[in-house]
Amino acid sequence: MNYESGVKKIFRQAVCVCMVLIVIGPILITVFASLKTKTDMAQISPLMLPPFGRITFENYKSVLHNKAIVTGFMNTGIILAVSLIFNVLLGTITAFVIERFQFRSKNLIVALFFVGMLIPTFVTEIARFKIITSLHLYNTLGAPIIIYIAGDLMQLYIYRQFISRIPASIDESAILDGCSYFTLFGRIIFPLLAPATATVCIIKSITIINDMYIPYLYMPKNKLRTITTFLMNYANAQQGSWEQLAAGIVLVMIPTVGLYIFFQKYILAGVVSGAVKE
Repeated sequence: MNYESGVKKIFRQAVCVCMVLIVIGPILITVFASLKTKTDMAQISPLMLPPFGRITFENYKSVLHNKAIVTGFMNTGIILAVSLIFNVLLGTITAFVIERFQFRSKNLIVALFFVGMLIPTFVTEIARFKIITSLHLYNTLGAPIIIYIAGDLMQLYIYRQFISRIPASIDESAILDGCSYFTLFGRIIFPLLAPATATVCIIKSITIINDMYIPYLYMPKNKLRTITTFLMNYANAQQGSWEQLAAGIVLVMIPTVGLYIFFQKYILAGVVSGAVKE
């Protein structure tokens, strides 16, 4: 029995180590590449750092001196801020109405929300592109903002889980004290949703910052580059530089990785909250 349990323990640890290597490996290769010269990229294994005396930070300097990176961060910041504001406002209000009110076709509306979450994006891409162009939002910052607000309903699920745990007696007491539903929501319910709001903002921020597909498809203008589409400057066949591309990836990766590590407990709490009822 002890022998079998020891083998199982070793097997589990080996699986965990393999999973860590699968995740960490590409990151290490990128970091190593960002510290190499073009010559070292060709002569040294991707899995190895260059000799200590040949480690260079010129790739980072070159990327940081590129004015396009400032434009990328500004555009990403605008898209992120506006998208988060509307995601939080619309998500909290919709979840509150669904959880607290009974109305005709409520179950159908909720089902349609979740069907929308299940349909793959590429299935509706042609229709979505047509809508964006008909609204004259193509090649504007409004295109990704509208898509990020309306195309992902994950926040609705999180907010519903939190609101379902807030006793309805709070609503009844507030109404008896003379509060309107707007006052009830703004002064009582919304502040209680702070942990859920933190979770939504963190997950949405990571998704928006890392997304390349939507900005590339809907904002091809150079002045509308985001921090992810900015990296494409270093990936073209004629003027591409893999070591500078690696440096750019590391710089773009730092904010999202730091954000995730610092707030990971809120992400976990927000996702699992309400999964178990007492």
